[in-house]
Amino acid sequence: MEYVIIALKLIVGLSLLNVWLVQFNKPSKWRGGNAQNMIEEFHAYGLSKQMCYVVGFIKVSLSLLLLASLYFLVLEDYAAVGLALMLAGSISMHLRIKDPLFKSFPAALFLVMCLMIYLF
Repeated sequence: MEYVIIALKLIVGLSLLNVWLVQFNKPSKWRGGNAQNMIEEFHAYGLSKQMCYVVGFIKVSLSLLLLASLYFLVLEDYAAVGLALMLAGSISMHLRIKDPLFKSFPAALFLVMCLMIYLF
């Protein structure tokens, strides 16, 4: 099970860093509403540009902590639970604007992975 948890940490941590640092200004079929980038997605949710940066800072920080927990196990629970809460918020935003369910899939998948990391 140890190798599964390591794999989950790598998948979640690197994927979220990719979304927030590499794909930030790029279109994606997973974006909320008809947004073509992250700022537009937050506007679709009724949130400001500043809130986008706050959420981004939190998600990037927690993703880095999750990756750091590969070496510093004490960080694991904080990072996994923090990301699970943030991802639950992402799902709720998609539902709030009545996005098709498939747009919530990545957040739901990463939420399950974070819960697995926390519970096992």
